[in-house]
Amino acid sequence: MNTEFILADRQFTLIRYPQKHQHVSLQAWDSADELLISHVEAALSEKPLTGPMLIFNDDFGALGCWFTQYNPIWISDSYIALRSLRENLILNNANPDVTADGAITSVVKSLTSVESLSINTPTAPDMILIKVPRTLALLEQQLIDIKRVATASTRIIAAGKVKNITKTVLGLFEKVLGKTTTSLAKKKSRLVFCQMDEKKAEVTSPYPTTWPCTLPTGQTVQLANLANVFSRQSLDIGARIMLPHMTVSSNDVVVDLGCGNGVLGLQALSMAPDCKVIFVDESFMAVESARLNVLNNFPDKIDQCEFIASNCLEALLERTERPAVTKVLCNPPFHQQNAITDHIAWQMFQDARDLLVRSGHLIVVGNRHLEYHIKLKRLFGGTNIIASDNKFVILGTAKR
Repeated sequence: MNTEFILADRQFTLIRYPQKHQHVSLQAWDSADELLISHVEAALSEKPLTGPMLIFNDDFGALGCWFTQYNPIWISDSYIALRSLRENLILNNANPDVTADGAITSVVKSLTSVESLSINTPTAPDMILIKVPRTLALLEQQLIDIKRVATASTRIIAAGKVKNITKTVLGLFEKVLGKTTTSLAKKKSRLVFCQMDEKKAEVTSPYPTTWPCTLPTGQTVQLANLANVFSRQSLDIGARIMLPHMTVSSNDVVVDLGCGNGVLGLQALSMAPDCKVIFVDESFMAVESARLNVLNNFPDKIDQCEFIASNCLEALLERTERPAVTKVLCNPPFHQQNAITDHIAWQMFQDARDLLVRSGHLIVVGNRHLEYHIKLKRLFGGTNIIASDNKFVILGTAKR
């Protein structure tokens, strides 16, 4: 992995967390970061900051590390991005202060996507930097949040790959904030400049998106999905296939790994009301959506549940007293930001093996072409097919 970031006579060592699992071809910054940094440095040399700087969607902490001298407020929906920022600040001797729950409080102030921007931004920001996210709904929610704290004098600058700066993206900036223009493309990246129109009416957030889902037990639940939840508008195919093939007993401790809105965990509670369910995802909005869905549909079961933002199962494995997990349900992602990768699935399977009690089961659903059975055989010694169709397969394996 290329870890040496050099720009404008400054040098940083930057990694993508977790470094040991990353492909050697990946790095922690891209040309959009470089373009944004160069523009901001030139702008600040002409007009220094007079208020807070906000940074949104900094994938692996490159922007947070570069702009530490301004003590920016740093906002992300990604636990991995937050952990990358923390590790990169340490690598570059920035000496961040970190709370027990992982929040960064000095040199950079970190906020998760589910914390109030208005409460944590007491004065109007002078400059807001945005890396355009993959999910348009997340961008829309962030622009709505920005509308509540920015003023006409706030400098709003976004950056992204040319292919991601679409008419729809520019239309969102226009709709929520005001007049929007773009820079010329450079190294396949482009900047977006937005002028806040204070006369423009506030846009009401359409999130969370809520819709009914009838579980295989016959119980209908209402699923709330915050803006960045995967398959926010309908049940994703993997979950749809997994649900009718789940088996859960009342003495199980179940982990819904990569939980999204938590529908697999809800099915577990519907099947076995006395089981314990741990919902884990790297998206703070996913974890919060799962919590809301338990609270709204199984309010008497909330004390049987935990909701954890984590890189795979690290947060549970790092505990002095690990929970006695008997079943891990997993629908692994195969991309991280814009990179296609299998390292997340591989770590999920390794972590599940390490966390499960003896004879505990890992149940995985995925596309056939991903060939998860090969990885599972290497880790667990064998696997069996629970169900399959032309595209998807459900695999089960036990810890020996």
